[in-house]
Amino acid sequence: MATVRDTTYELLRALGMTTVFGNPGSTEEPFLQAFPADFQYVHALHEASAIGMADGYAQVTGAPAHVNLHTAPGTGNAMGNIVTAWHNRTPLIVTAGQQTRQMLLLEPRLTARRPTELPQPYVKWAHEPVRAQDVPASLMRAYATAVQPPAGPVFLSLPLDDWAQPADPLPEVRTVATRFAADPQRLRQFAAALAEARSPVVVLGAAVDRAGAWEAATALAERLVAPVWSAPAPERTAFPEDHPYFQGVLPYAAGPLAERLEGHDIVLVVGAPVFRYYPHIPGATVPEGARLLHVTDDPEEAARAPVGDSLLGDAGLTLAALVELLPRVDRPAPAPRPDPPSVEDSLPLSADALFAALARHWPEDAVLVQESPSNLSALRRRLRLRRPGSYFTMASGGLGYGLPAAVGIALAQRHTGRHRPVVAVIGDGAFHYSVQALWTAAQLRLPLVVIVPVNQQYAILKSFAELKHTPGVPGLDLPGIDISAVARGYGCATTVVETPDHLGQALDLALRTEGPTVLPVPISTDIPPLL
Repeated sequence: MATVRDTTYELLRALGMTTVFGNPGSTEEPFLQAFPADFQYVHALHEASAIGMADGYAQVTGAPAHVNLHTAPGTGNAMGNIVTAWHNRTPLIVTAGQQTRQMLLLEPRLTARRPTELPQPYVKWAHEPVRAQDVPASLMRAYATAVQPPAGPVFLSLPLDDWAQPADPLPEVRTVATRFAADPQRLRQFAAALAEARSPVVVLGAAVDRAGAWEAATALAERLVAPVWSAPAPERTAFPEDHPYFQGVLPYAAGPLAERLEGHDIVLVVGAPVFRYYPHIPGATVPEGARLLHVTDDPEEAARAPVGDSLLGDAGLTLAALVELLPRVDRPAPAPRPDPPSVEDSLPLSADALFAALARHWPEDAVLVQESPSNLSALRRRLRLRRPGSYFTMASGGLGYGLPAAVGIALAQRHTGRHRPVVAVIGDGAFHYSVQALWTAAQLRLPLVVIVPVNQQYAILKSFAELKHTPGVPGLDLPGIDISAVARGYGCATTVVETPDHLGQALDLALRTEGPTVLPVPISTDIPPLL
C-alpha cells in the first residue's frame, strides 16, 4: 500500500515541483529519506537563504517553488525572507517538519507550538493536517492557493510520523486560474477618463512584469502619448528604460512624489501600491486637482489606497483592454528623461562612476539582482534595463534576500534553458546577511557574478539619520571585513576591482567562468542623499 510519503512525491511530480529548496533537519528526514533520483535538493546553509533561492527561482520559472524548513526554529530563521516573498507576490509552498503526533501533547524538543500562527500574517494560508492522510490533499490546496492572485507563500506544518502512514488515493490534480480580467463597465469608465485627459501620466509597478505585459504597457503609453514613471522602490521593472517616454523611478516619499507628478490631471497606476513610501515627508498623494486611477489584482492593495478609484484585474489583461478602448490622441510627445551628468573616475570610484562603467559593459540579455540600498539611485540612474524579467529585488525592504535570490535566479536560468547571465549588485552590509548562499552557488557551479560596492558602512542608515536628524547612532560602520577572503572560503573566484577598465575585464572573465565570482569594488564613503 502506498504511504503518505509515496503519494506526496507522486503529487509533487504531477505538479512539476521536483526541485526542493531547504536545509535538512531531524523532523524533515522521514520526508527526505531515499530522496528520489528525479528530484533535485538545493541545499542552503540557512533557512532564510533557502526561501530567497526559492523566491528567485519561482519568479523566473513562473511556477510555485517548494521550500522545506526545519520545524519552528527553521521557520523562524526563514521569516525575514518569507516576509519578502509575501511582498514580492511570489508563489511558494513552504513545508516545515513537526514533532511526531504521539508526543505533541508533551511538547517535546523541536515541537512547533501553534505552528500555523508562526508565519502569520505573511502567508496566504497556514495549515497542519488533522490526519496524516490529509497531507497530499493539503498540498494540492496549498498549490491552488499560492498561485491565485495575488500570488504568495503558503505554509504547511507536517508531523514527522505522517509520512509512513498508509495513504488515501492520490488527490485529483487540479488547475486554477492565475489571472482575471477587469469588470467591463468599470474598464470603459477608466478608458473614458483617460481619453478625456488633458495631460495623463502612467505609473507602472512590478505586476506588469509578472504578467509579461511590457508590450501592452508600451502600447498604452504610446496610445496616450504619456510619460511613464516606475512606481517607487519597484521589485521588478515594467517598461523599457531606454524608451523616450520613460522618466525614471518615482521617489518613495509623499511630498517629493507628488511634485514629480505636477501638471498631470490623470494619474494611472497599474500593478503597484498607491504608493510605497519609506521616509515620512508630508505631502499630497497626487497633485491638487489630479485624479488617480488604480489597477491592481489585490483587493487589499485597492482598499489601502488613500485616494483614487480602483479597478481589480490582471495588469496585462487590463493594459491590453485599455489599448483597445482608447482612441489615438494628438499631443506633443513628453520631454525625454535627461541623461545623467558625466562622472570622474577618481579613486576610489564614486557609486555613479562604478555603475556608469557597469552600464558600458552590461550584457544585453543580463539579469540584475539588486540589494545595495544606499547605491540604488546611482545604479538606476546609470543602468537602463531594456528587456522584461531583467530586474529583481526585495519589495519588503528587508536585507538578506538579494544574494540567495540571485542563486535561485541563476539556477532557474539553467533549468529553463534560457541561460541569461545573472549579475548581482549587493552592498557590503547586505552581503553578510545571507552570505552562506555563495556556498550553494559554488556547489552547483552556477555562473553568477556578484559585484560588491564596498564603502565599509551602512550608508543607507547614515542617509536616513541625516534626513531625520538623528546623529550618534551606533553600529553604522563595518571595518575589518575581507570580502575576498570570505568569498574564497565559500569556493568562489574573486578579485578586487578598483578601476572602470578593470571592472570590464573582470566582468567579462566572470561571465565566462563556470561557477560564481565575487568582485568587491571599493567606493567613496560619501553619504548619498536618501531622496
